[in-house]
Amino acid sequence: MNKITLQQTLPEVFADRNEVCSEVWHQTVEWKKEGIYLVEAQSGTGKSSLCSYIYGYRDDYQGIIGFDGENIRHNTVKQWVGLRRNSLSMMFQDLRLFTELTVWENIWLKNQLTGYQSKKQIEEWLGQLEIADKKKVLVSKISFGQQQRVALLRALCQPFDFIFLDEPVSHLDKGNAKKMAEILVSEVKHQGAGVVVTSIGSRLDLPYTKIFRL
Repeated sequence: MNKITLQQTLPEVFADRNEVCSEVWHQTVEWKKEGIYLVEAQSGTGKSSLCSYIYGYRDDYQGIIGFDGENIRHNTVKQWVGLRRNSLSMMFQDLRLFTELTVWENIWLKNQLTGYQSKKQIEEWLGQLEIADKKKVLVSKISFGQQQRVALLRALCQPFDFIFLDEPVSHLDKGNAKKMAEILVSEVKHQGAGVVVTSIGSRLDLPYTKIFRL
């Protein structure tokens, strides 16, 4: 996948509003592979809904979302499975980790499905993000900021053309946020992928191609 486009897209819940002031909703938006984009938003403007539309979890929107010109509303379950396995990676705001599993189990479970990263690489990332000592700890026992680091690494354990990160550093200090950004940029360059980040405050420090106000 080389391009994601939004054409006059709008959440159905916003349809009765007289005016929507946005650089994304009811606009023509294009995100290209290898670009790095930031979507800045206020709470309640549809930021997480946008991610769910792109990932195919929801379709309660007007307008068109296209992958390389193909309307995703017509995708079959089989097509979505392929896209999520090979083209799209997502770090959701609520992380969606398995709290009853350990840090390592959460990451390795994903990697077993894809076989994409080496054990050595994952262990190096855990060390860089200062959570190597949490490897055998249940996710329910670590802080939300530590969970965000786990969720990022899990999202990197697959091939992708685009990776979406919904408020990835909301609970992180600048030091750990910087380390996350460095790991992300390195892997994105390796894969030649595009990045879309959302934020309602703290933003991931990346060399953004363009910033959109939602």
